[in-house]
Amino acid sequence: MNPAIFFAVIAAIAVVWYIAASILIVNELMKRKHKIQFMIIRLMLPVYAHRYKKSTIEETGKVGLLYYHWIFSINAALIFTAAAIVAKFL
Repeated sequence: MNPAIFFAVIAAIAVVWYIAASILIVNELMKRKHKIQFMIIRLMLPVYAHRYKKSTIEETGKVGLLYYHWIFSINAALIFTAAAIVAKFL
């Protein structure tokens, strides 16, 4: 298999993981009665993730697991997208 395609597939999986983590974070915030702006939700996702982090720290003293999923998945998507671009041109 071509390395560029392999990295692109992993990047796509990471993007799906990021979307799922984002949806779950918004769902958790809605359960906690936080106001969500659905018209600009894509712009507000980093704010909601940090709001989730803050509320879980206040409740349990630890950062919620979804925050780590959100951070790791977006960084994995970025890294594997860059790797796919580099592999394409090498």
